[in-house]
This record gives sequence, structure tokens and C-alpha cells, in this order.
Amino acid sequence: MTTHSTRLTRRRFFEQTSLAAASAIGFPAILSARAPADRLNLAFIGVGGRGAANLKEIMSKSAENVVALCDVNGQYLESAATQFPKARTYKDFRRLYDDAKDIDAVVVSSTEHTHAFATLPALQMRKPVYCEKPLTHNVREARLITEAAAKAGVPTQMGTQIHSMPNYHRVVELVQSGAIGAVREAHVWVARAWGLQSKEDADQNKDIVFVTDRPSEEMQPPAWLDWKLWIGPAPWRPYHEVYLPGPKWYRWWDFGNGTMSDLGSHWLDLPFWALKLDAPLTVESFGPPPHPEIAPASLTAVYEYGARGDLPPCKVTWYQGMHKPEIWKKGLIPAWPSGALFIGEKATLLSDYSKHVVILGDKCQEFQRPQQFVPDSPGQQQEWIQACKTGGPTASPFSYAGLLTEANHLGNVAFRAGKKLEWDRAALRAKNCPEADRYLGREPRAGWKLA
Repeated sequence: MTTHSTRLTRRRFFEQTSLAAASAIGFPAILSARAPADRLNLAFIGVGGRGAANLKEIMSKSAENVVALCDVNGQYLESAATQFPKARTYKDFRRLYDDAKDIDAVVVSSTEHTHAFATLPALQMRKPVYCEKPLTHNVREARLITEAAAKAGVPTQMGTQIHSMPNYHRVVELVQSGAIGAVREAHVWVARAWGLQSKEDADQNKDIVFVTDRPSEEMQPPAWLDWKLWIGPAPWRPYHEVYLPGPKWYRWWDFGNGTMSDLGSHWLDLPFWALKLDAPLTVESFGPPPHPEIAPASLTAVYEYGARGDLPPCKVTWYQGMHKPEIWKKGLIPAWPSGALFIGEKATLLSDYSKHVVILGDKCQEFQRPQQFVPDSPGQQQEWIQACKTGGPTASPFSYAGLLTEANHLGNVAFRAGKKLEWDRAALRAKNCPEADRYLGREPRAGWKLA
């Protein structure tokens, strides 16, 4: 067995391999005439949680101008405004875009169900966008944002920070160089189970509150929260503490998609990148009976992909919560709580976020690690900042992130439809399952639109 681990470095990463590289193109530098030549005027939509982390990461490494801050949570907004007192403040990002002439680029870190609504106006104004994962709430929104980004022709980046870490780079090199042989099978599993809890799920995940259905009673929202704006484009429902704070809302179909779309953005990113995947041919999911309100805690989703250039067809299987691959259950690989496994003709490759191991097979007479060809990264946020200034590419542009997001959501669509989907990428529908259409997208609540 050969082991390898690496530390995070901060040298610039320009993607040179996989679909991400193929879709990453140069853009004109985006700098406001009102800002110093080396600074961007940035707007931040969502400044708590991931938003606070993005704000800190960007501003601790770049001397940019924060000109606008937005959050429906008054406590988060006040905290951010204290740090950047010259910035305009908003609760409603629609009003932020009413006065966006001095904004060069936008960072979106709001809740999943508002990502597309906060991102699309910036793209329509030809402003670069950094959007947290998952890119959108559903499949149709992902396609819309992908197309809008292509039309805008500006630097975009999805916030999958692990994509920029050296470990993922080394795994991609091992797979794409052929060091482990052709890969026709990959497995990805995560221990997290954000969703409808069985007793076994609840026992395994002590941090998750056991919730079985939508509350019937109404609670008074906290004074610092604009609940109407938090709901945004989702169907209306009264406030209740089971929805907030995060990550409670992830469980509810109206606001999130459970573990699949959230951690799938990180974990399925690795095989998607390494195996140069695009749109699946079929998707099938297994789990408990679908619940109309809440995503499942445990789930298995099987994706079948056709040949890509000289790469053979392959099958990628996702497991969450209590579900695990048979090879894991039988103790044939290290029992990591979460992992991504590539089964090659010569060797098996197991990875998590920060480390990986190569398990040599009988057909591998001699194993040689390839020379590094995926350069190191300064981090997802800094790649995007530099792209805005220099016109260079990013690692996870929406052309790549949109495809990944569509695939992740399709795992939940297949689960909710209860049928193996034969996916038609061009038509954006399941050829054999018209009943899946209702889960591909939805009409926004009155007062909200994507156009």
C-alpha cells in the first residue's frame, strides 16, 4: 500500500485538466473606475455562517472595497457593518441590485433556495459572481444560471473549497494519468445524515434533531429576523424554530435538499472532476419511502455515465447516512467515515478531503506516481478574485458547477419520483418518467422571479 498526504499551499491554481479546464476561459478584467486600479468593489449577499467565512477569507487576503452588505438576519448584518462601516446595508438583495452601479462583483452566501435569485441579477448585469454550494435549489435553476453565466462571459466560481486543496489535485492526477488504470466504477459515501431520521439515523447523528413532519403551530420570529424575506421565493409557511438556525433548514425540500445537494457538492466533485463526467445517462435512488416535506437522512443514488472521449463508461454510486458500499461493509478497504473510492484496473484509490491511499492490485506490476500537472491553488475565493482582476480562469466556473449541481439534484429527483430516470440532458427531462418533472423546478412565490 502506498500512502500520500499533502499540506495546503497558496500558489495560484489555473485549472489545466478535466471539464473544468475545458470550460474555463479568459475574461476581461473587472475593475470599477471608482475603485483604485488594484481593488474590486464587492457586494456580499449573506454575511453570517458561510457568508461571514467568505467575507473574512477574501478581506484577510485581499485589499478590496466592501461597498454593500445584505442579510435578512439583523444580527449578522450589524456585525458585518461594524467591520465595514462605509458599506451600504440591505435586508433585501433585490434592493441591493437597484443601486448596483458601483459594484464590480458579488459574493452570494445566502440560503440554498435563494442562490439562483441572488445570482441571476448580477450575471444579467455582467458582474462576476462567487456563489456558495450548491449552486441552486433545483435542476432547472442550475441550467438557467449556467446559461446566464455563459452569456455574461464573466468570472464565476462555486464555493467548493475542497476543490482547491492539494489532496484533490493529486487524486485527479492519479486518475487522469492512468496510474491506477481505467476506472469504470466509483463509490462516494458520507456519514452526515441531514434529513428525515430513522431511529438508526438519530442514534448515529446525535447533533440532528428528530423531526417527522411540518409543525402545525406558528411561532413568533425573532426580532432580528425578517422571516418573509428569509422565505423569499419558497412557498409560504409560518415561522417555527425547526427551520432555523442552520443547518435545520437543509432537511426541508422547500429550502434545501438534505445531505445530497450539500455534501454532494464537495464529495461528488472529486469523481466528477477526475473522471471528466458531464450529464448522467441514468439515475436511480434507493432509500426509505419518500416524505413530501423532508429529505431522507439515508440514501443511495446510482449514476451511469457513457464514454467520454477515450474514457470508458462508468458507474458512480453515492451513499449517505447509514448506507455504505459493500466493499466498506466487508472490511476490504479502510473504514473511513466518509470517502471517495476509485476502482481502477491496476489499483484502487481511496480519498477523503485531506488524504488518500493507493491499494495496488494484482495487475499492477509497477506503480509510479505521475508528475504534478494540476498546479496548486490560493483557495477558491482568491482564484475568483484574481480572475476578476486579471481575466484568468477559475477552478469551478458555473459551466462546471452547473453540471455537477444538476447531477446531484437528479439523485433526489429519482428518489422522489421512485423510478430509474433515463436522462435527456438537452431536453432537461427524464424520457421515461414524466412524473419527475414536478421535482426538476418550481414556480417562485409571488413577488419573486427568475427572468
